[in-house]
Amino acid sequence: MLGNAKVATRLPAKDLDRARAFYSEKLGLEPVEQREGGLRYVCATGEFAIFISAGRPFGTHTQMGWEVEDIEATVRELRVRGVEFEEYDLPGLKTVDGIAAITGNYPSKGIGERGAWFRDSEGNLLGIGQPIRS
Repeated sequence: MLGNAKVATRLPAKDLDRARAFYSEKLGLEPVEQREGGLRYVCATGEFAIFISAGRPFGTHTQMGWEVEDIEATVRELRVRGVEFEEYDLPGLKTVDGIAAITGNYPSKGIGERGAWFRDSEGNLLGIGQPIRS
């Protein structure tokens, strides 16, 4: 039933103008559509919306992510734009200069992944990843 449906992420925001500025200035993304209380963005193979919410972002796990070809270049470019990356030193997850090597992956995606995480202006935890192919 849902296997043929399009998937889209929804992210809460307390301040839509602040969120729009963050996604534009820091990530280089512009909404393709807007409505009262919401912004809709489209990327290469997916979409997401940011909506006004009185609730708080959960923020303890990755709420949305992008898969990139070159994580070092992407992290470097985002840092130039002012994005601050999370640093982790946990069992099984340690970042070095903002990037972690993660063992294991879905077989069709390779043998592992490299990942980096940052928060948007509203506290949502976002990630970027690059599959490690054998």
